[in-house]
Amino acid sequence: MTELPAPVQASIDSTNAGDLAGFLATFTSDGAVDDWGRVFRGSAEITGWSNAEYIGKNVTLSVTSSTTEGDQTIVIATVGGDGFNGPSTFTYTVDDGGVSLMKITA
Repeated sequence: MTELPAPVQASIDSTNAGDLAGFLATFTSDGAVDDWGRVFRGSAEITGWSNAEYIGKNVTLSVTSSTTEGDQTIVIATVGGDGFNGPSTFTYTVDDGGVSLMKITA
């Protein structure tokens, strides 16, 4: 497992703490979440998505592996909480010191 880039680690830490403001702060101004093909761009859309499906569902992420190549970090994590539970892949793209895209897949 590689050391995670600071914005990725902050995103995971904020998720596990249930800290929406901290989670949003990890994104670039035009950052987005791609949740299985549904894209939520910008703070307002990410907040709506998160309230319904992420931090609002008390999601926790237990990282089982990670790799970083260039500006992308792939994190395999076991998801817990009040919604989906089980393994997921999170691909973070980091630009300008923040997360420009967090893509969630199987």
